[in-house]
Amino acid sequence: MREQEIADRLEIGELLARYAHVVDTGDWERLDLVFTPDAVIDYTSAGGIRGGRDEVRRWLAEVLPAWPGRQHLIGATSVRFDGDEAEVVASFTDTLAPTRETVAADTPGFVRGGGWYHHRLVRTTYGWRSRELVEEQTWRTVR
Repeated sequence: MREQEIADRLEIGELLARYAHVVDTGDWERLDLVFTPDAVIDYTSAGGIRGGRDEVRRWLAEVLPAWPGRQHLIGATSVRFDGDEAEVVASFTDTLAPTRETVAADTPGFVRGGGWYHHRLVRTTYGWRSRELVEEQTWRTVR
């Protein structure tokens, strides 16, 4: 691997971690540091919407507060570069909890799931950004 590719892979890993942190903390303005202004984000496989960055930002801000305890974990990641673009496939698991307090594991309202994030990234003057995200939900449990 060349030095530039190693640096790109590290930056892309940071981008994926930033995405998870933004969603888990509800810091919706920081989606600008993950997605291009014209990005398309598709959560339809998980029962969500498909839309532009700002539309999805509003939707997330409306829907996710129902689960104040949120954690998204990014796992195995595959990156394929094509010049200043990259296709990224990253496994994920998520937990949406009805509270941030300690409760029994069988408390109603927990949602757990997993699958794959499919990103199309582009190198910008501000670093790598996602111009398309398709969430592929492959499993889900609801309590």
